[in-house]
Amino acid sequence: MFILTEHQTYGKSKVTTNGRKGQPVLRISDRNNSLRHRPRKSGSFGKWMNFAIRNAPSSNTLPACLLSSLPASSVLLRSDPIFGLKTVPYNLAIPVHPLAVVYANSSEDVAAAVKCASKFGKSVQAKSGGHGYANYAYGGGDNETVVVDLRNMKRFVWDATGNWIAHVGAGNLLQDLNKQMSTTNRAFAHGTCPQVGIGGHATMGGLGPASRMWGTALDHIQSATVVLANGTITQASATSNPDLLWAIKGSGASFGIVTQFDIITHAPPSQTVQYSYTFSGLPFSQHAEQFKDWQKLASNTALDRRFSSNAIFTPLGLVISGTFFGNTAEWDALNMTSIFSGASAAHTLVLNNWLGTVGFWAENMGLEVAGWFPNSFYAASLAFTPTTLLSDAAIDSFLAFLDTKSPLSLLWFAIFDVQGGATNDVPMDATAYAHRDTLFYFQPYVSNGLLPLPDSAVQFVTGLMETMTDRTPGLQANGAYPGYIDPRLQGAQQAYWKSNYAKLQQLKATYDPKDTFHNPQSVRLPK
Repeated sequence: MFILTEHQTYGKSKVTTNGRKGQPVLRISDRNNSLRHRPRKSGSFGKWMNFAIRNAPSSNTLPACLLSSLPASSVLLRSDPIFGLKTVPYNLAIPVHPLAVVYANSSEDVAAAVKCASKFGKSVQAKSGGHGYANYAYGGGDNETVVVDLRNMKRFVWDATGNWIAHVGAGNLLQDLNKQMSTTNRAFAHGTCPQVGIGGHATMGGLGPASRMWGTALDHIQSATVVLANGTITQASATSNPDLLWAIKGSGASFGIVTQFDIITHAPPSQTVQYSYTFSGLPFSQHAEQFKDWQKLASNTALDRRFSSNAIFTPLGLVISGTFFGNTAEWDALNMTSIFSGASAAHTLVLNNWLGTVGFWAENMGLEVAGWFPNSFYAASLAFTPTTLLSDAAIDSFLAFLDTKSPLSLLWFAIFDVQGGATNDVPMDATAYAHRDTLFYFQPYVSNGLLPLPDSAVQFVTGLMETMTDRTPGLQANGAYPGYIDPRLQGAQQAYWKSNYAKLQQLKATYDPKDTFHNPQSVRLPK
C-alpha cells in the first residue's frame, strides 16, 4: 500500500494531501483566506492539486477564483516553477513580485481577473508592452498585484464607415500597428520604440517625432473599451462616460484596463527627411554654443510643425538630429546647416514611405534590437516651458557637470526632445495629460546593463537635474512627463498631472472607490 503525503505552507495557509493509492483525499485549509499560490506541479500530485484548487469554493482563495473563472492555461501563479522566467521586468534595477499573471484573450477575461482581484482586496495593473521605466505593469515592487497581460489582444479592424478609425486591441505593439496601417497608407503619432505597447503608451501621453504635427498618441483616441474595477465592461467616448475618457487620456492605469482603442489616423507625408549634425569630442563645454542655438530653435513657437528635433549628449559628444516631414526642397529652405555650422559630420537621408520612416527611428536609436532586452537603469525628466528656459549660466553649469562627473563605466545619455506644436493646441484641462505648455523635455538615462545599478548612477542623474533646477526658477514646478516614470520622484502625482490632479482624485472615487487599480505612483483616492 502506497501513501502519499505532501504539505506546503504559505503564510498562514496550508495545503495538505493524505490518501491511499487510487483513493486520493485532498484537503485545503486557508484560515484567513490569504492563499496566494498554486502548489508546484509535479506529476500526478500536481494534477490533483490543480483539481483541488479549481474545485475549491471560489470565495476561499484568489488562486481558486482565478482558476475557476479563467482557463488554466491563462493563469500563472507565483508558485509556478516558471513564474520567475515569465515575469522578468524591463528595468532589472526594480525587483517585482506580483501575485499572479492572467493572460487575457478578451475583455471578459480581463473582467474576470479584475473581479477576483477586487474580491480579495488585491491591486490590478495591465501589461501591454511592459516597457514602463518602473515596472508598474508588474506592480513596481508591490507584492499584492495581479497582472493582466494583454499580449494576446491584438485585434486590428478598420471602422466599417470608411472614416479611417482603427479599432485596435490594447495588446498591439507600435510595430504591429505601423505594419497594419501601412497597408492602407495611414498613420498616427507615437514614440520611436517599436516594442512599446499601445495600452500604456496611449494612456500616459505617447510623445514622438510626429507629435508637433499631429499631437500625442492619446490625442488620437476617439473612444475606448474599458474594464472598470467592478468588472463592468463599458465604453468611454465623447457621448458615453466622457469623464472616464478624459481620465484614461493621461492616467489610464489608475482607472481601468483599456482593452480596445478607437484611433484616429492620418494620411502620412509622401516624403520625409532624416537629418543629423554631430559635434564630436570632449570637453562637453566646447559644444555650449551649438546647444544654446538648439534651445533657441526648440523654443520658437513659430517653428514649422513638420520639424522634430533632439539634442542628445553621449560620452562622445553632442548629436542634434530629427525628422522633417516634408520634401527635400522644403527642407533645404530651412537652411539648418547655417544654424548648426561647425559640425564634425552632417547627414541627411530622404525616405519615401512611412514604414521606412518609423523603421529608421528605431534603428537610429538602437531600439530595433535593444528595445527587447531588460537592463538595470534609472531615468528622470524635466519639462521646459516658455518661462523656464535655460539661461546661459545654467547651460554652462550642465556641461561643466558632464565634463567632471560623467561615469566612465556606465552607459548614459541625456536627451532634450522638442515638443509644442499640435500637442500644445489642446487646452491643459481637456485631457488628464496636462503638459500642454511644454516646449521640450529633458530625459537623463543611465544603465549598467545586466549588472546591479550602483548608487553613483542615480547620483549622476540627480546631479544633472540639479544643475538646471538650481539655476532656473520655476523649472521644478513644471513637473515631469508621466511616460518617463521616475520611481524616486517626490510628489509624483502633482508632477505628472499638475492642475488636473484634483479632478482625477474625484473621478477615482467614482470609478475605483476601492483603489483596485493601484501602483506606487497612481492617482490616490481623495482624503
